[in-house]
Amino acid sequence: MQKILNVSAIKNGTVIDHISPNVLFKVIAILELDLCSDMVTIGNNLESKQVHKKGIVKIENRFFHDNEVDKIALIAPSAKLNVIKDYKVVEKRNVSIPTKIDAIAKCFNPKCITNFEDVTTHFAVVSTEPLALKCHYCEKITFGDQLELK
Repeated sequence: MQKILNVSAIKNGTVIDHISPNVLFKVIAILELDLCSDMVTIGNNLESKQVHKKGIVKIENRFFHDNEVDKIALIAPSAKLNVIKDYKVVEKRNVSIPTKIDAIAKCFNPKCITNFEDVTTHFAVVSTEPLALKCHYCEKITFGDQLELK
């Protein structure tokens, strides 16, 4: 049986694979890939052996920092990152939700000091399923469906 690629290979960059189709465009938005000047290939509702359908994003010449990987994990916790160099996968990594979230999420509480002062947000992850973050300042819980990333 011949293997056929649905999405073309990239020479150098990062592939974000196994994104749930319902959050694919959120991942694209939080990473601001619409502003990327290099090639970005997006595939959605692709067949998957592990899950029924998946999304994938290939970004040429882009490698992610830890805070960007944390953003991906908050939106798409089942995603996998593949770092590509010279058309070869040199690193595979599952994203994981960290125990602390700093400076990348907004507090859901409109009265929280972080929403009207120049204060960096800090959250402790209370639960990953469902996602629940506890604000360091006001101690309110922000749930995944309320989550707004910076």
